Amino acid sequence: MKYVLVTGGVVSGLGKGVTASSIGVVLKACGLRVTSIKIDPYLNTDAGTMSPFEHGEVFVLDDGGEVDLDLGNYERFLDIKLTRDNNITTGKIYQSVIQKERRGDYLGKTVQVVPHITDAIQEWIERVAMIPVDGQEGPADVCVIELGGTIGDIESMPFIEALGQFSYRVGPGNFCLVHVSLVPVLKAVGEPKTKPTQHSVRGLRGLGLTPNILACRSEKPLDVTVKEKLSQFCHVPVANIITLHDVTNIWHIPLLLREQKVHEALLKLLNLQGCAKEHMLEEWMSRAKLCDTLHDPVRIAMVGKYTGFSDSYLSVLKALLHASVACRKKLVVDWVPSSDLEETTAKEVPESYKAAWKLLKGADGILVPGGFGDRGVKGKILAAKYARENKVPYLGICLGMQIAVIEFARSVMNLREANSIEFDPDTTTSVVIFMPEGSKTHMGGTMRVGVRRTYFVSGDSKSAKLYGNVRFVDERHRHRYEVNPSVVPEFERAGLAFVGKDETGKRMEIIELPSHPYFVGVQFHPEFKSRPGKPSAVFLGLIAASCGQLDAWLQASVHASSNGIVTPKKIYHNGSLKKPSKSLLTNGKLHANGTGMHA
Repeated sequence: MKYVLVTGGVVSGLGKGVTASSIGVVLKACGLRVTSIKIDPYLNTDAGTMSPFEHGEVFVLDDGGEVDLDLGNYERFLDIKLTRDNNITTGKIYQSVIQKERRGDYLGKTVQVVPHITDAIQEWIERVAMIPVDGQEGPADVCVIELGGTIGDIESMPFIEALGQFSYRVGPGNFCLVHVSLVPVLKAVGEPKTKPTQHSVRGLRGLGLTPNILACRSEKPLDVTVKEKLSQFCHVPVANIITLHDVTNIWHIPLLLREQKVHEALLKLLNLQGCAKEHMLEEWMSRAKLCDTLHDPVRIAMVGKYTGFSDSYLSVLKALLHASVACRKKLVVDWVPSSDLEETTAKEVPESYKAAWKLLKGADGILVPGGFGDRGVKGKILAAKYARENKVPYLGICLGMQIAVIEFARSVMNLREANSIEFDPDTTTSVVIFMPEGSKTHMGGTMRVGVRRTYFVSGDSKSAKLYGNVRFVDERHRHRYEVNPSVVPEFERAGLAFVGKDETGKRMEIIELPSHPYFVGVQFHPEFKSRPGKPSAVFLGLIAASCGQLDAWLQASVHASSNGIVTPKKIYHNGSLKKPSKSLLTNGKLHANGTGMHA
């Protein structure tokens, strides 16, 4: 097993996650199998209880792991399925060591950071690196490890020490360190400043780690003279100093690495030159260039609670992007704070109220993502009502589906008190209830989370067709509340179709309004399995409906294989029907991102 460690300099938010993912892409393009590990030095056991405002979205894995959003980048870029153990936190490590101490595993020794914590970190890395994540048997060839935070953070010290020991133990040729650092350009001077990187590398070397490759984040490509200066002070060959300058979309980052021959440097440092195949990134290049050439916009109103911080909905944004590229449209997301749509805002901040409604009414499609708590719920209900009444394409995810059910009950079924137990525990008309298996005393790790199977009730629904007429799909969930199964017959008589259910038939998974162009709600989170070239089926439906292509996708002759792959024969392109370009879809096919069997 070979290891590539990615660390960050004195400034956070430089894109270590994208860099680590892109390194994985270029290694995979050389024919190597790649896995990834993210180290987060915080004390939380996992990201499940962390606020999206503070830490971005909580990414959910197949096994129910609630992890850092960077693992989403790894999965999307490398098309792999990680486990909860691929996200290491200080909380997990200390919990593991303390449990061993309580069992008496240390035979009465004084338990210390060195060697017990550092040994536990190294053992965890080696164990997880051996877990196959690409669907093949046996371990990967290379494990890319990202260390969160910045060099010098107090909470990172045990990991730095452990990784220093680890690099010495596995030896040269098996370990490579890529250090990501900022090279800013002060506008008043106009010249790149290398001091932040010099100090960052000095601090890293002082902690026992020496970088083999420098990845310099900058606004523009660095001149050779700047690289030579960095080489002199940081003791890194000029050939191993690369520029990660600003690009039009992040799919260009692996191409930047290839242009600067990073794969050759990595293969040499890891003694893999004889194992690698010819470097292949044609499909990736086509997708990156295609994204830059799209100009015809499709506007999606994102009605949410955390709109002030886009990372809170990162996977949703990526899923929208994947679908819009497949439809050859330029994605434009209009952020609509749900509370701004409410009457209270109209009285207190009328300007925000008018602006929010203007964005909503100007959108081609409306999306209400998941969330928790009652803040902004009234605005989300108003958004769902507007979409339903005005035939605007709508996709509700998790809470967004529950919102649609509540709105339908109030407006169509005349159940004025209809509500969720989450928002009103004393409601007399609970159309959304707390799940029986949930915990009301503990927040972390108590939701229905991870992959669950959804069975289609009928193959005539839009959702079933978009998924390729499969009998079932496996999608990732993260929720505590569900549609009240006792009221489902009343909803169906009123015209709301529950087209997807769990294996018991009692848990509602997908809703649709048959009379609406596209009004879909899903209890699961389809965004977590969307990939470049493999857009999520329901996101594709939203984008296609929003730009007038849905009928082409639904009516085209479709062949759906046993792994849930849909092959649309025709799609709209500039108002005419045309075969999809292979550069849009993996091998010319649209993956439904759900394992299923044909009806």
